[in-house]
Amino acid sequence: MNVQDLIAVDVHVHVEEGADGRVSLPADLMAGSAAYFRAEKRTATVPEIADHYRERRMAAVVFTVDAQSATGHPPIPSEEIAAACAEHADVLIPFGSVDPWRGRAAVRQARALIEQYGVRGFKFHPSVQAFHPNDPTFYPLYEVLAEHGRIALFHSGQTGIGAGLPGGGGIRLKYANPMAVDDVAADFPDLPIILAHPSFPWQDEALAVATHKPLVHIDLSGWSPKYFPPQLVRYANTLLKDKVLFGSDFPVITPDRWLADFEKLDIKPEVRPMILKDNAVRLLGLDHA
Repeated sequence: MNVQDLIAVDVHVHVEEGADGRVSLPADLMAGSAAYFRAEKRTATVPEIADHYRERRMAAVVFTVDAQSATGHPPIPSEEIAAACAEHADVLIPFGSVDPWRGRAAVRQARALIEQYGVRGFKFHPSVQAFHPNDPTFYPLYEVLAEHGRIALFHSGQTGIGAGLPGGGGIRLKYANPMAVDDVAADFPDLPIILAHPSFPWQDEALAVATHKPLVHIDLSGWSPKYFPPQLVRYANTLLKDKVLFGSDFPVITPDRWLADFEKLDIKPEVRPMILKDNAVRLLGLDHA
């Protein structure tokens, strides 16, 4: 990866279709989220993502979500995604996902994804996976990540998955309060963490956690920048300028749309490159990869 040639690093991109045509979510959740986001194309494969970002001189962190215990839906294997990313290493950075409810099997899988497949971090979606991040039951997973210096990326706040469906598709928002991740950050002080998205309705909580815990970052994915809460913009410009990261949530939000709206946001000129690229390069270790 030629980091110098990149104009941005998108830290939040979903692989929604596997090599065998399997999609990442049950049909009702997939259709509901497509309607919620008004997405033109709801699924994306690894090669399609690589082409999309290569054309734009961007790199992308890619992952799926393994929520089989909670949804009954078999995941796109993270091993498959990581192997495919290796064929597009000029633009793609693989993260893994494991079903936290699988206990020791999840821990073994996480270790293998790190040691055999070279994933740089793991995506957790507490609402879709139906778990409280600060439940000590899941701490052995974080121990593996901390041992290897890998990043834990947690969905936070409301989710478009299940939005508008009866009962929200059974998905409970309570799992995604960033204060639960504060416990994880306190108990694993060497674990790099990303809180994904503006954390509505807990934006202030997310800002407090990221300000208080040195290794907690915030990505700006899942929302158009024109809807960002004012306090998020203020902190991104000041106290958290070196801990806020560009993320789109592709394919439901394209980097083109996100960047066009970000251009209109009141962000200091010297902070823009930090958010778009520099902070991610440092966090991911791309400057010495």
